[in-house]
Amino acid sequence: MRFDRLRLNGFKSFVDPTDLVIHEGLTGVVGPNGCGKSNLLEALRWVMGENRPTAMRGDGMEDVIFAGTARRSARAHAEVTLTIDNKDRLAPAGLNDADALDITRRITRDAGSAYRINGKEVRARDVQMLFADASTGAHSPALVRQGQISELINAKPKARRRVLEEAAGISGLYQRRHEAELKLNAAEANLTRVDDTLDQLSTQAASLARQARAAARYREIGAALRRAEGVLLYRRWAEADQAKAAAAEALREAIRAATDAEAAARRAIAAREEAEAKLPPLREEEQVASAILSRVTVEREALDEAEARAAQAIQALLARIAQLDRDIERESALNRDAGEVIARLEWEKRELDKAGQGHEERLETAGTAAEEAAEALREVEAKLAELTDESARLAARHQSAERLVHDLRQMQDRATRAAAEAETAAAAAREAGTEAASAREVAETAQDEARERVEQTEEALAAAEEARAALEAEESAARSARAEAEGEVSALSAEMTALKRLVERGQSGGSILDLVRVARGYETAFGAALGDDLAVGLAVGLAEDGSGWHRLPAYGSPQPLPEGSEPLAPHVEAPEALARRLSQVGLVADAEMGAAMQARLAPGQRLVTRDGDLFRWDGMRVLAGEAASSAALHLQKVNQLAELTEQAEMAQARAEDAQAAHQALRDRHLAATEAEKRARDARREAERGLSDAVRAVTRAESELSMAQSRAESARAELARHREDALDARTRLAEAERALAGLPDRGAAATALDHARMGVEAARIATLTRRGALDELRREANARLKRLQEIAKEESGWRLRLDQAGTRAAELAARRDGSAADLEQAEAEAEILAESREALTEAEAQAAARLARAREALSAADQALRQTAAAER
Repeated sequence: MRFDRLRLNGFKSFVDPTDLVIHEGLTGVVGPNGCGKSNLLEALRWVMGENRPTAMRGDGMEDVIFAGTARRSARAHAEVTLTIDNKDRLAPAGLNDADALDITRRITRDAGSAYRINGKEVRARDVQMLFADASTGAHSPALVRQGQISELINAKPKARRRVLEEAAGISGLYQRRHEAELKLNAAEANLTRVDDTLDQLSTQAASLARQARAAARYREIGAALRRAEGVLLYRRWAEADQAKAAAAEALREAIRAATDAEAAARRAIAAREEAEAKLPPLREEEQVASAILSRVTVEREALDEAEARAAQAIQALLARIAQLDRDIERESALNRDAGEVIARLEWEKRELDKAGQGHEERLETAGTAAEEAAEALREVEAKLAELTDESARLAARHQSAERLVHDLRQMQDRATRAAAEAETAAAAAREAGTEAASAREVAETAQDEARERVEQTEEALAAAEEARAALEAEESAARSARAEAEGEVSALSAEMTALKRLVERGQSGGSILDLVRVARGYETAFGAALGDDLAVGLAVGLAEDGSGWHRLPAYGSPQPLPEGSEPLAPHVEAPEALARRLSQVGLVADAEMGAAMQARLAPGQRLVTRDGDLFRWDGMRVLAGEAASSAALHLQKVNQLAELTEQAEMAQARAEDAQAAHQALRDRHLAATEAEKRARDARREAERGLSDAVRAVTRAESELSMAQSRAESARAELARHREDALDARTRLAEAERALAGLPDRGAAATALDHARMGVEAARIATLTRRGALDELRREANARLKRLQEIAKEESGWRLRLDQAGTRAAELAARRDGSAADLEQAEAEAEILAESREALTEAEAQAAARLARAREALSAADQALRQTAAAER
């Protein structure tokens, strides 16, 4: 497989769809720092399954999405597609139907990555295995980043081994072997869990058996409990009947006592009603006295509030009169200040008028002087500009002529030296051309010889590859057969191990079940026929009264089984102690037939089916599936173990034959591979010799062409440099004559200095006169502004002085009104004092009446409570 194209869309700096075409041979990507060269390598790693953000130079995998700039908004996803040439059909089986594979990885913000191969969704692991089989991938040493060469040189042997394995093309096999080992470990763990589950199930079966025995015991205890509950209920009923008779007698006594109590209650009710009749007049008197006291209290509180308001009014009027006295005094002082300010403003106005006399004449004189100075400055500046232009033009002509003379002298020297060098180079080029022609003839002869060796090694390599390919196909088939045989042996061994554990776990140690062998398919019938009796051991060497199966002589004339059934004994290999039991067990085809024949069974006989149905002579019937037989399961596992043992022996024999055949083909394949390697090395050596010869011919031809080109170029350069030298000498003579004919620059510089000094003197005089003019203008503006301010202030003070008389009269009137209000408030305070004395006397009388009413009401209430207590 070969990479053909890399397409990026929204990946880091590649915001627009971008295609990188990878042609055969060497493809290079060059550019300045920061143009995105490293992003191409990171895109290649990323599409091959890289999942480490640090390898992408980011903190998270979403950092590969274009984050936006000042002019471009951020993207929501990034996508990279890698196109691979699959014409050689080296891809995995499911992808080999196309000549090209488009492997796409797309990441969306907050949604993660997704992989597609030719538009079909795949796992990241599938993509990684695809590249691992091709000896490349996101972590391949073939993708060399900055600093990785030095890391590889200093790497440990383990890291170097990974590089060599990838170069050999076996890195994918290591990954597949690792996955297979993980699956095998998981299978072993599952088998262990199955064993644990079987142990738990056997424990649960034993627990269920104990629970069944406990349930039977529960039923027996329940019946006895119900009988005891019946006796208890009868005794409780008898005791309740006796309690009922005693309660009836107690009820008659209670009725007589209730009649007496009702008579006493009627007498108490009459006394209580008499006491209640006395209470309403007393309550009414107490309420009237309380109302009178409340009214007097309200009047006293209103009087308190009126006295407080009168006191506050007197205080407010006193404060107002004092404030008005202060305001009258302040207005008088302000009137005196206004007269003084107006006199001062009139004096300042007269002084400003005196200072402004003669201002227009001074201003006109200063303006005329400033204009004359400005006119003189413009004249001397125009003369300076003219002299400056003339001096600059003369200096430029001198500099240009001097530069031209200097350049032409250098040009003449360079042309002379270059002509000498070109003549030397032409001679050397002619000599090099002769040597290159001889070298080309020698290289062409060596190239023909190397091409013949390459053709011979190609033929030898083709024969070796054909032989190796044939042996490789045979070896692959033998390896598959060997792996299949070994896998069968391993599977059978694992199954045998599990069955052995189950069989050993099912053996109870000494039970007769361990001595029984039943034909395949009859285990369920045998387990149903004997049931739990198989858990009893064989009584060998025990006393006559010991527990277990005892060997007894066979029946002289055994009872015949019902017609239509066959004996179960021929299908069972068991000790003779089970002979009597087995002789009375018949086998029928199905449960319907067994149910029809059950009535004809003799004592001790029973019928079973191969499915496990049981029909006994005494009417007992157990259908298949209603009572599981652990003995039947144990016997089935024993038979299955025997069959697996035979299959395992046959599979082991086939595996050994396959191993021998595979080893022989493998030895032959290794020999053929070694021969192919030698042929390949020989071809590589021949190709290297041919390549060296071709390069030598190319180098010789290139050197010959370059020598001829250099000789021709040297001749052309020699002629050109000679012409340049002749032209430079002619132009140099003309430039020296032009430089000698230019005027002297010293006189122009002296005249320019004198003109600059005159301009500076005129500029100073102009600035001085303009300053005097500006000063006069500022003084006039200041006087005008101050006169305006004086007029405004004088108008304000005069208006205030006119309003002062009206303000003083208003304050005097307000003071007289406040004095009258104060006399009225003091008179109201005296009236309120007289009312307080009368109100105090009335409040004392109301309190005494209320006390008398409450005392009488309390005595009546006490008498009512006593009569009510007597009534209760």
